[in-house]
Amino acid sequence: MSGITVCRDCCCGSARKVPGLDHDEQLRRLSEIAEVRVSDCLDVCEQANVVVVRPSPEGRAAGGRPVWLGLVNHPDAAKDIAAWIGDGGPGLAPMPDILTLHTITPPGRTGGAGNLSG
Repeated sequence: MSGITVCRDCCCGSARKVPGLDHDEQLRRLSEIAEVRVSDCLDVCEQANVVVVRPSPEGRAAGGRPVWLGLVNHPDAAKDIAAWIGDGGPGLAPMPDILTLHTITPPGRTGGAGNLSG
C-alpha cells in the first residue's frame, strides 16, 4: 500500500495559512486510502499544504518514487490523491493530469519536480 506524509503543525494545516479548508477532513479522507504520517514541517512552507505520496513496495519495484505535491488546498485535491493511490499510485498508475499541477521539487533537490530518489 502507498503511504502519505502530510505536513502539519507549522503553517501547513493551519486556518491562518490556508483558510477555508477543513484540514481535519483532508487528513481523514487521505487516511481512508493509505497510511498517513504527519510531519511537523517539510520545509516548503510557501507551498502549504504539502503532501508526499510514497509508492507501495510494488510501485517502488516498478520504479516509482515519492511524489511531492504542494498547494493541496481544495477538498477535491484529497479526493484526486486518494483516487490515484486507489489506482496504484507512484510507479503503478499514471499521475492524473490535475495532480501534475500540484507537483513540487522537494527542498534541497533540483530537476524533476515532485520526484525524490532514495
